[in-house]
Amino acid sequence: MLELKQLYEDFRDPKIIAKLAEEIKAHAALVDDKINIMEVCGGHTHTIMKFGLKQLLPDNIEFIHGPGCPVCIMPKERIDHAAALASQDNVILVTLGDMIRVPGSKGSLAQFRAKGCDIRPIYDPLDTLKIAQENPTKTVVFFAIGFETSTPMTAILLKQAEALKIDNLLFHINHVLVPPAVDAVMADPAVKVNAFIGPSHVSVIQGSEIYRPIVDDYHTPVVVSGFEPVDVMESILRITKQKAQGIAELDNQYSRAVSPQGNLAAQQAVNDCFMVRPSFRWRGLGPIENSALKLRPEFSHRDAEVVFADILPTAEIDDHKACQCGDILRGLAKPQDCKVFGRGCTPQTPLGSCMVSSEGACNAYYRYQGVVNVRNV
Repeated sequence: MLELKQLYEDFRDPKIIAKLAEEIKAHAALVDDKINIMEVCGGHTHTIMKFGLKQLLPDNIEFIHGPGCPVCIMPKERIDHAAALASQDNVILVTLGDMIRVPGSKGSLAQFRAKGCDIRPIYDPLDTLKIAQENPTKTVVFFAIGFETSTPMTAILLKQAEALKIDNLLFHINHVLVPPAVDAVMADPAVKVNAFIGPSHVSVIQGSEIYRPIVDDYHTPVVVSGFEPVDVMESILRITKQKAQGIAELDNQYSRAVSPQGNLAAQQAVNDCFMVRPSFRWRGLGPIENSALKLRPEFSHRDAEVVFADILPTAEIDDHKACQCGDILRGLAKPQDCKVFGRGCTPQTPLGSCMVSSEGACNAYYRYQGVVNVRNV
């Protein structure tokens, strides 16, 4: 236990962080252009904000906060699907915690729960099995969200339901894929991103090699990073070294957990249960081809989008006009650029998904810098 504690403290050691900051400054001084780093995952955003890492870096290094939060990118129409399902008689809707506070066009799931809908937030998808077993006369719908990180758990849940013949459990699948979203960001003519901190949890499952096309197609460095401050600073150092040398390579800072090929058993479980959707609309990014998953046809009897097709709304719903989450998710704006940030939009009264999610960029800015400090940045 003491060794683990020491290891944990080493990854937050101020002396190590300060040394890395000096090395970063030395290499960044050799780069003429701005180094605009997109940290794809919201977990990295929170590390950067919580530990004040930006303040340690030279002016020519800028962070751009990417779409790496599954709650943040969920479009309103999918939340409206969840609300419609929960509003049916004898339906229990189960989903992960943050999801119930995200506003749809008719309100959040929390508001529908207050009206009497049976909506249950969980943190372990396998808890859904118990809920279904304890309520055999109800239809239990698991509203599944997440990137490649959480998709294997949904696959395991599906396989368990099949093996145990739990026939009253259905799935509404909203699992999305990181590489197509990153590709969509880079394909935008207005993009300013010229380096990436790759999401580590996704990479544990899929492997670091999934980012190879981004490096090759856009000549852009990608460094897969752990979440601790030393991890992030070391990843920034590796990026600045590449920029100083004028090269673009795929690098794996998080080699203690990430391999090039990833977890093959988890990938097989996902492939057994899911197939790629032709298109999925991301909140703030719009439709992205081949960027999400759906159940395979052999599981259509468990697909809520098939079973409840007649009652699910089909209209696409745009965000609140004052909300700039779309620009923030594409790296074209910062939270402080939004006129409603910290005013009409707070974690208690979120207008957009970037504020409601604990991993959202607006939530991180509000939590760690406050409204006054952020507006003076």
